Amino acid sequence: MTTYNGVGVYAGRVIGKVLQMPDPIKAPSTSLKLSADETPEAAAERIKAAAEAVKNGLLERAEHAGRDGKAVLKSTSQMATDRALLKSAIKLVETQNKAPELAVWEAASSFADQMAALGGYMAERVTDIHDVRARIVAELTGQQAPGIPVSAEPFILAAIDLAPADTATLDPKQVIALITSDGGPQAHTAILARGLGLPAIVAAKGVTEIPAGTEVYVDSNEGLVETEVTEAHRELADKYANRKELPDFDGHGVMADGNAVPLYANVGDGKSAEKAAGLKAEGVGLLRTEFGFLGHDREPSVETQTASYKAVFDAFPGQHIVVRTLDAGADKPLPFLNTKEEENPALGVRGFRTDWTVPGVLTRQLEAIKAASDDSDADIWVMAPMISTTSEARNFKNMLDEVGLKPCGVMVETPAAAVNAEAILGEVDFVSIGTNDLTQYTMAADRLLGDLAHLNNPWQPAVLKMIKLTVEGAQRASTNAGTKKYVSVCGEAAADPALAVVLVGLGVHTLSMNAGAMAAVSAVLKSVTREKAQQIAVKALSEISSAEAKAAARSELPILDELGL
Repeated sequence: MTTYNGVGVYAGRVIGKVLQMPDPIKAPSTSLKLSADETPEAAAERIKAAAEAVKNGLLERAEHAGRDGKAVLKSTSQMATDRALLKSAIKLVETQNKAPELAVWEAASSFADQMAALGGYMAERVTDIHDVRARIVAELTGQQAPGIPVSAEPFILAAIDLAPADTATLDPKQVIALITSDGGPQAHTAILARGLGLPAIVAAKGVTEIPAGTEVYVDSNEGLVETEVTEAHRELADKYANRKELPDFDGHGVMADGNAVPLYANVGDGKSAEKAAGLKAEGVGLLRTEFGFLGHDREPSVETQTASYKAVFDAFPGQHIVVRTLDAGADKPLPFLNTKEEENPALGVRGFRTDWTVPGVLTRQLEAIKAASDDSDADIWVMAPMISTTSEARNFKNMLDEVGLKPCGVMVETPAAAVNAEAILGEVDFVSIGTNDLTQYTMAADRLLGDLAHLNNPWQPAVLKMIKLTVEGAQRASTNAGTKKYVSVCGEAAADPALAVVLVGLGVHTLSMNAGAMAAVSAVLKSVTREKAQQIAVKALSEISSAEAKAAARSELPILDELGL
């Protein structure tokens, strides 16, 4: 028996035969030149036509995808006809006499390298660029485009990684589990797999070597794939197949003893807010305002921003909404913010820090948030990302005071903010913990790097202790101020039902997550009292590894197995 270990991104236990993702489109020979019977002008037109065909094909797929997949496919389709990409490819044809397929390959590869170097959100798009590159080259050369294999029976799909265009159109009735050798728990593949409710494991080195047709056992709770299926495995898989049906979220996050734990949604625009409201989210715990800036060559006007925020506020009349100011900069470069290249953008000018280098953008954003809030009865709270010092928190609070916005909060994404939470909360009203970045910075592990996925895990005891420090700082600040200082979690950790219990046990007041995760989190929270959650948190904190902390918590939550979580 061979065992492959990776990182589970959606819980499940299944048995099935493996099918490998077809070999990717190979890079054209670097010596491939423009054919003697084709002019550069004709080659340019062929590149444009191929790109347009790929765009249309992706849009057609989008029509048959779910809401999350639809958004990803539409975004990827626009990349296929990106002007800068096509211009770069055509230039290689005209100036270096390269064949169209080689020109596209090299131009797209250059773009992908630039994105990877920038890190963060832009690095997440590298897989998209590689997918578009392969599809355009396939169109130009008459090859079969990349795609999910077809089978008469359900199967487990193994791949190096999947392009979002493929992940978004997976049919969970056909593909019963996904295992990849690369990727990380925060990449598009993992996020879309969660949205589909598909058992999935990423960063499982070697799974692409499993022969097609091999029956394997996949346990994404434990992050393992085993090639020899035992009776014990079959019992676990049967138990998962016959799990209880997960009840819909009823709009009230509450524990077994009646203690309320409000469950909010992470959203990026009006449409995602409407979806979250339809799933009965109690409000918005994270409005990612940067999505209204990405793709703009110039800063959107105050009026444009106001309309964008108002669309979200209208979806939750009278309810709690936390607006995060622009979390962009070097890791999510914007032409009007990213004024110079940085060698290490993850540690560079991003979030609140952009106001140091390009003052005015944040002030105008706050004016837009204020204008939208004045025309809404929603309960608007505003917070700043990438705050590391008390003086930064104070400066942001002063900026909100100037435009008349309150309450004021900040993100806890760095160890500095966690250990200094008491002082920071002496200046502001609440903090929200971004566990994705807090984990990355605490563990010094790039959250998109598959090789470090075991480190980039919010179950790491050091990360749990950072959260505990933040809560304890908030408790002392509350005593000092004579008023409650709130702590929320809005990172991916909040969407893990077992980890949600630990977070509440540590003293976190509210949780915000992808709206699709609320039902599972709510069901598990309803199974425990606050006292029990505190006991589970203590147990998890006493372990020495992320795997042991997770196992310790899960052992105290039998409902997870009952619901197949």
